[in-house]
Amino acid sequence: MKNFLVKFSTIILLLLVIRPVSANVSLVVLGDSLSAGYGMSKSVSWVGILERRWQDTQPDVELVNASISGETTQGALRRLPGVIERHQPQAVFVELGGNDGLRGFSLATVRDNLNQIIDQLQQRDIVVGLSQIQIPPNYGKRFTEMFAAMYPELAEENNIRLVPFFMEQIAVDADLMQNDGIHPNEQAQETIANIMEPLLLELVAQARKEKSEAS
Repeated sequence: MKNFLVKFSTIILLLLVIRPVSANVSLVVLGDSLSAGYGMSKSVSWVGILERRWQDTQPDVELVNASISGETTQGALRRLPGVIERHQPQAVFVELGGNDGLRGFSLATVRDNLNQIIDQLQQRDIVVGLSQIQIPPNYGKRFTEMFAAMYPELAEENNIRLVPFFMEQIAVDADLMQNDGIHPNEQAQETIANIMEPLLLELVAQARKEKSEAS
């Protein structure tokens, strides 16, 4: 009887250790100030809100905010290998390009950087979601239209999910924007979290499916 209890306890302990690891899905948000929570603590950003929410509703999902205010596609491309190595994600949501557009960077350069980011992720069988990005119309009609069109083209070319730009629903409400007219304020973060949650969960579901098929 004693040996049975020891063996039974050992099995239970192994299950407690092994099951969370095998079931775990890591989702990284690779973005700029819109996801980093510019002007506020990361903990109150929309990603931080989802991270706390998912501790109860999605306990097998690790949500990592690897966003940096002021980030460009080139900067994210440089640090991507380190992000992958550190967090070992099964899915990555890419929210980048806004700073490139605001600085008037070449569209060819932005496209190439995004393509390289997507390629590095796909080579590691990581599910990729790409956020649509738009820049203010004062940069000229032709440039802003070409910039916006680049994202669905990249999504189609790479066969990845294009995620609608959450700022479309936020920027039209002055009460949800900071004084600079570019960044959402703290009040907007809950709204953004509600917009993004079902979209990110689609990436999680895809990652779960591919992980299951590979095992």
